[in-house]
Parts: sequence; C-alpha cells; structure tokens
Amino acid sequence: MDIRKIFTIFKKWILLLLLAAIIGAGLGYYLSNRETPMYRTSTRFVVLRAASTSSYDYYAYLDYQNMISTYEQLLSTEYLLSQVSEEVGFPVYANQATAEQINETQFVRLTVTHKDPVKAAIIANALVNVLIEQNEQLQSVRYETTERNYQARADQAMEQIELLQEQIQNLSVINLEEQIAQVDVQIADLQSQVTDLEFNINRLDLQFPTEEQTLQKLRYQAELNQVKPLLEQYQEIYTNLIVMGEPMENENASSTQMAQLQRTLDLYEQIYFSSISSLETLNLTRVQSSPNVVQVEPATVPKKPYAPRPFQTAALYGAVGLLLMGGIAFLVEYLDDTIKTPEDVEELLGLPVIGLIADMKGDLFDRNKDEKNIFVASQPRSPISEAFRSLRTSLDFYSVDEPLELLIITSSGPEEGKTTVAANLAAILAKSDKKVLLLDADMRRPNVHSHLGISNRMGLSDLIRGRMSASEVIQHSEEVENLFVMTSGSLPPNPAELLTSKKMGEILIDLKKQFDVIIIDTPPSVVTDAQILSTKADGVIFVLRPGKTRLIAARTPLEEFNRVGAKIVGVVMNRIPRNRKFYYGGYDYYAPKAHISEKYYRTGFRDQRDKSVQTGNPKEVADLRDSANPE
Repeated sequence: MDIRKIFTIFKKWILLLLLAAIIGAGLGYYLSNRETPMYRTSTRFVVLRAASTSSYDYYAYLDYQNMISTYEQLLSTEYLLSQVSEEVGFPVYANQATAEQINETQFVRLTVTHKDPVKAAIIANALVNVLIEQNEQLQSVRYETTERNYQARADQAMEQIELLQEQIQNLSVINLEEQIAQVDVQIADLQSQVTDLEFNINRLDLQFPTEEQTLQKLRYQAELNQVKPLLEQYQEIYTNLIVMGEPMENENASSTQMAQLQRTLDLYEQIYFSSISSLETLNLTRVQSSPNVVQVEPATVPKKPYAPRPFQTAALYGAVGLLLMGGIAFLVEYLDDTIKTPEDVEELLGLPVIGLIADMKGDLFDRNKDEKNIFVASQPRSPISEAFRSLRTSLDFYSVDEPLELLIITSSGPEEGKTTVAANLAAILAKSDKKVLLLDADMRRPNVHSHLGISNRMGLSDLIRGRMSASEVIQHSEEVENLFVMTSGSLPPNPAELLTSKKMGEILIDLKKQFDVIIIDTPPSVVTDAQILSTKADGVIFVLRPGKTRLIAARTPLEEFNRVGAKIVGVVMNRIPRNRKFYYGGYDYYAPKAHISEKYYRTGFRDQRDKSVQTGNPKEVADLRDSANPE
C-alpha cells in the first residue's frame, strides 16, 4: 500500500484512534485504582547436588534439572501448603506463591504475593523451612526398609548373645529346638533377601543403565555382599546347634558343649557387629546421596505495593484500545470498496479525473436560502465556481481535435450530484460566450426544473411525441445569459423507447444546429437511458461521489459504455467534503476571500440581501455577492 494512502487513512481515523486510546486509558486507570493493593516479596534457596554424585554428563544434568523442577512443584502441593498454614496460623493458597529456577543455576527464587506485607514475608520463609523438613523426610523414606532390616538383625543377634552368655555362665542347656527354630527363621529371612537382591541386580542388567540405576545396582550388590556371609554364619550356627543337640557319650561332653556355645556366641557377635557396620554404612550413604536445600536469602517485608499500577495499567489499556480501534479501522478500510481519490479513479477505472467539485451545501452564501438556483451564477467567485472553470478548461483542451458539441452527464447511481454538475457546467460554459442548452433527458426522476426553479409542464417528452415544437419547450435562464433549458416534460411510460426513437435523433441534430454546446442530464447508469444517448453524443462525463460510489457500481456502467462504443471524456468527482484538502487543495487559495465574504455577509449587506431575495431579484443578489468578494 502506498505510504500516502496509509497517511490519508491515518488522518481519517486519527480522532477515533485517539478517542479509543483515551477511553481505554481512562478505563484502565479507573479499574486499577479500585483494586486492592498487593505486596510481593521473594526469597532464594539453593538445591545442592548429592555428594556421592561425581558424574556430570548430559543425563546427570537432565536428572538434576528435573530434580529442581520437582522441588518447584513441591512448593505448590496441598500437603506442604497445609503444613505451612498450620505453622503460620492463617491459610496459605497455591496462587500466592510461585517458584522459578534462576537462569539454569542451582538457585530457585520463591515469590509470594499477599495483601499484607508482613504475612507475605512470613509465608515465604515458612515455605522454605517446611520444604527443608519435607526434603529430609523424603530422603529418609528411600532407606527406611533397609535400615529397619539391619536394625532388626542387630537386635536379634544381641538377644542371642545375651542368651548364650547366660548359658555359658550357668552351664545350663537351653531348649535347642527353640534356638534351632530361631536360627531357621533367620536363615529363611536371609535367603529371601539374597533372592530379592539377585533378582533386582539381574533386572537392572537387562535395562539401559542410567546413572540412578547404576547407583541402585551398586547398593544392591553391596547389600548382597553383606547378607551372604551372614547367611553362611547362620547356616554354621544351625549346624552347630544340631551337633550340640546330639547325645554326649564321653566325659568331655561338657567341655565340648561349652566350646560349641562359645563358638556360637562368637558367630552372633560377628552378626551383631556386621549389622551395626551396615547401619553406619547405610547412614553415610544416605547423607552422601541426599540433595540439600539451603535458604541463602530470607524474605523481607516489602515497603511498597507492586500492584495496582494505575499509570502502567492505563498505558496498557490505552494501547489495547488504540490497537482495537486500529484493527476496526483496518477492517472497515479493507471492506470499503468505494472510490476515494483521483488515484483510485485512474488506477481502478483507467480514466482521467477532469474535475474536482467540493460539496456545495456548506457554502457561505448558501446558508438559510432556497437551493433553486445555479451555484456558479449566484457565487461566481467561490472556490467551487473556480473548480467548474477548471472543468471547462479541461473540456476545451479535450475538444481541440474533436469538438464536444453534445455532452452526456451521468453517474452510477442517485445522490451523486450529476444534475448539479450538469446545470453548473452548462452555466459556466454559457459564461464563456457560448450558446448552451441544458437538456433534461431523465424522464424517470427529472430534477433540472426543481434545481433551477422553473416549470416542467412541457419539455422533451412532449417534443418527441410531436405535441409541441422546440421553440415552445425551450426556456431561457434568468440567471445566466446564453443559457437555455429544456426540461423532461411529462413523464412517459416508456422513456427508453422514446430515447431510441428516430424522432429523438432528429431532435438532437436540429438542436446541434441551434446551440454551440448541448449538456444532457440523463438518469443514472443503472438504467439503459444513458447508454442509449451515449451513442448519439460526442462524449460522456461520468460523475461519482468519493467515499460513496462503490467500485463495482462504477465499473459496470463504464463497461457498458465501452461495449456500445461511447466516448468517455473523464470523471468528475463531486460533493467532496471541504475538509478533504487531499481532493480539493484549491480551497485554501480562495479561503481568505470567503472569510471576507462571510464577515461582510454578517454585517452590512445581510439585511439588503434578504430583502433582494424576497423581491426575487437574482441579479441584485449576484451583484451583492460580487461586491462581497472584492478582487
């Protein structure tokens, strides 16, 4: 799109764009001031890697990033929030706290929002403290079962040690069957553990090893290496108990029994110390493999609310309103297929613009008066009159090689001002010492007679039907010398047939002999009357109204004119608003005189002008206007 068109569209919508921005900004400011002030504070904590994690490959990095994301999600769980609510003494909700990792580092920022600044800081610090406690509980769960097994084994071994020590001291024989049963239970338990550990190790061997699985396999192998010797020891104890329970046939039976008890005691002591050692190793492993959460920056009480921000909100709403109205303007302009500029006429219709006529309804001397007159005659020094003189000059240049004795004025539809253009063009041509006839060939909705304030009792239709002669239907204009008018006459039921008749052709030939120029006002081109007359004319002037005439409405009749071989002289853009300097730049040149005329009109000559209008003396009115526009 041409930058000039964009600038023109912007100028057209500038007031609505500014109004939308102002309304949006005002609405945003009003809504922002009604919001409850909210305070925001933040704290930072660091998630440290486990000490046993020595590998820093890509998979370890991903596992660590996932672990940090897990902690971020943990802060919004209902269980953790309920724990914090119990600790601080008031309810804490998930939408009040957000956590985010800081630039892929080990640091996490926890942000809390609350309408009370003190409570915001309390919630932030309490969340981190509860998170640290929950982290320790979560890590302890991973080793709880193994620790419980080791502790139970140590306790059982201690019980057996105490029992054997008592037997040795008292040299008494205990119930071997009960002891054998206890040892048998231990053997079965250890055998089950060995089987589970070997199954888990074999399962991990079949999978693609990750760092976590490798560490788990090492832990399983370590436990297996500790459990197997214990199993062997319990099996040996079981054998000793069976042997000890056999009958003693020699005298050294007591000493043998004592030796067996002492040996069994030694085995239980080994089991006890092995279990204690495994517990210590497990605790060390738990400490080394557990990530730590450490708060490095406690939350402080904010002094100023972060929301609402009336000016920022107003700016945002204003921008939204501006963009919304801009979108509406773009949509309207995109859907608008009307012809607006002379460039549109040349580009879309392929025709030259030979006239630019401003809207006549806003003229200074046209206020509070009847419109039954010819504008260029009543206001000869106005910018609009100069525009018609420019149109006359364009026609003079066009008729250098091909005389334009018979001109048709038409338009694509009603309300485009073709009759106004025809009347004023005929008057301005008559002022150049040419004998001009203004012929109203619109026998459907004639308007020339009402525009000039003359009778339409007889006219063209009566002449075609032979009821009257040409001299009887031609009227002379009282406002403009050399201007003659033939109205449409009575309305016939078949205007198209009259216009195509042989009589109509003969009338035009006869009229061309009597007048220098004939201006024919035809119906809009939606009917065929204009196309019929265009075959008999020297040229066609097409009138359109910028911003109102649609492209399809203008292009269709022009194609019909080309099909019948009509000669289209050019396009006249009519009823252009006075504020459209893009169309009618000459208005500025004549504006000072217009202001002088308005001042003069408001003071000395107003009463005299009104009196002249009442007496019906148009020449006196014209003289007053000429005197109000001194050169």
